[in-house]
Amino acid sequence: MASYCLTCCSTADLTKERLESRGIKYVCFHFSIDGVEYNDDLWQTMRPQDLFNAMSNGADTKTSQVSVGEYIDLFDPILADGQDILHVTLSSGISGTYNSAQVAVDEMRKKYPERKIYLVDSLAASSGYGLIMETLADFRDRGCDIDTLYEWITKHRLNMHHWFFSTDLTFYIRGGRVSKTSGFFGKMLGICPLLNMDNQGRLIPREKIMGKKRVIRRTVEKMEEFAKDGCDYNGKVFICESECMDDAKALADLVKEKFPLMNGEPEIFSIGAVIGSHTGPGTVSLFFWGKKRNN
Repeated sequence: MASYCLTCCSTADLTKERLESRGIKYVCFHFSIDGVEYNDDLWQTMRPQDLFNAMSNGADTKTSQVSVGEYIDLFDPILADGQDILHVTLSSGISGTYNSAQVAVDEMRKKYPERKIYLVDSLAASSGYGLIMETLADFRDRGCDIDTLYEWITKHRLNMHHWFFSTDLTFYIRGGRVSKTSGFFGKMLGICPLLNMDNQGRLIPREKIMGKKRVIRRTVEKMEEFAKDGCDYNGKVFICESECMDDAKALADLVKEKFPLMNGEPEIFSIGAVIGSHTGPGTVSLFFWGKKRNN
């Protein structure tokens, strides 16, 4: 049986060390601060606080997806080495990168007709996308072949849940996810929007909650509602944060209390530069496997 390689984009928001230790290869998105461009290299070049401090001080941030050529540069050496590829992209609901990856895959299939190259739209983002990659690596390490793995993730990608909140509405207003009027009154009243990812892989505001403690509790209530087996959930849990570690730890503590059977403790990662360029500081995200997302 031919070997295969799992690949993804940097927007899976895991650490460089984590991806390398799991044998997952990745390609970098790009971002810019006041016109200066950087690779989203998993915080190798820049510290998270540098980006978020710049944003708080009014810097203009932009992001750009992976080009067709960059995907080819990722895929070609793997295929030349005799391996097949299962590549999972950032959600097409928030990025056009799936289309670029598809063009690259078509080119590689012409060059390597004997190889299997599978492409999957994760319909996920940040460390929810990362938890998908982690789970695929777990299955691979148990001996799962590439065909079975492709079929499984295609069927189960909507079982990955993303629930997140922000204590700073500035960048949600700027990005249009919260209206200026709602944002104005939200800041006055201490409103923390609770959002999730829908079944088309788009980020959707769901509830407006007053106060940080309440929104943390409500986020965990969403996990109780949607997690596989409810409070008996025994899978992994990932959490992401952007310069608000205390809030992330408070969420993790409540998750540990409510879900004693989960696989290990919740792991906390920093939101990556590309996702963070849109959320800004003050965002906390919770990721877990659960019921199929249907709206």
